[in-house]
Amino acid sequence: MRTSNHLIGIINFLTFLLSIPILAGGIWLSSKANSTDCMKFLQWPLIVIGISIMVISLAGFAGACYRNTFLLQLYLFAMFLVIAALIGFVIFAYVVTSKGSGRPVLNRVYKDYYLVDYSGWLEERVADGSYWGKIASCVRDSKACSKMGRSFGGVPESADMFYLRKLNSIQSGCCKPPTECGYVYVNETLWETGGGMMGTSLDCSRWNNDQGTLCYNCDSCKAGVLASLKKSWRKVSVINIVVLIILVIVYVIGCAAFRNNRRMDNDESYGESRMTKSQPSRIHF
Repeated sequence: MRTSNHLIGIINFLTFLLSIPILAGGIWLSSKANSTDCMKFLQWPLIVIGISIMVISLAGFAGACYRNTFLLQLYLFAMFLVIAALIGFVIFAYVVTSKGSGRPVLNRVYKDYYLVDYSGWLEERVADGSYWGKIASCVRDSKACSKMGRSFGGVPESADMFYLRKLNSIQSGCCKPPTECGYVYVNETLWETGGGMMGTSLDCSRWNNDQGTLCYNCDSCKAGVLASLKKSWRKVSVINIVVLIILVIVYVIGCAAFRNNRRMDNDESYGESRMTKSQPSRIHF
């Protein structure tokens, strides 16, 4: 009768430990921008879910080990809400990151990124002026562009060597001008106007060799951030799916433990009532 109670107690302790990766995932998302003020709208849902699972797991552990029916009932209700929220977050994460990717560039290993390739809630939030100012500041403060410099034997890398580099989306979108603009390579973050026609993209005029400006105001930089977020969210979603499967199993076992507690309470009440009825009545004279 108490097997499921002991099992739910043990599993809830493990669930408490498993909530740590979810919480860490939310913190990791914020650290990607190197500032907690950058993307609070992205990491807070995961942080809240992680803390909720921690608290609920402790309640389930106490309810199962001490055979407290009320705590188990509260635990099952809260766990249902958490599972529903986690399912919603996983679906939401895949929907908002379903579109957009880098475009291959002729004679280049790295890809170029275009904001028009992205759409939906995430694109609107990142591209919004009230958010983009903070995000651009975070990208600038992360020194992602200044860390791109390479030299071989004291000699800076050539243009041909740079074209063979596999840049990440931030480096490609924010630290150099779009390839279509026709700028000539000087070094990783210094480009000169070529002799030919410049591209029609507005980003071509937004590029600036000033190391504090570069392409941080470009749509390509916003697209690069979106590509980075897509990659990060997909990684976190894989962890969430694994945790979700475990939580569903724990929830089913919790339901069995709750039924056992109710059955044992009913049996005890029935036993007490039978003992009361079986006691001989006293004769009063």
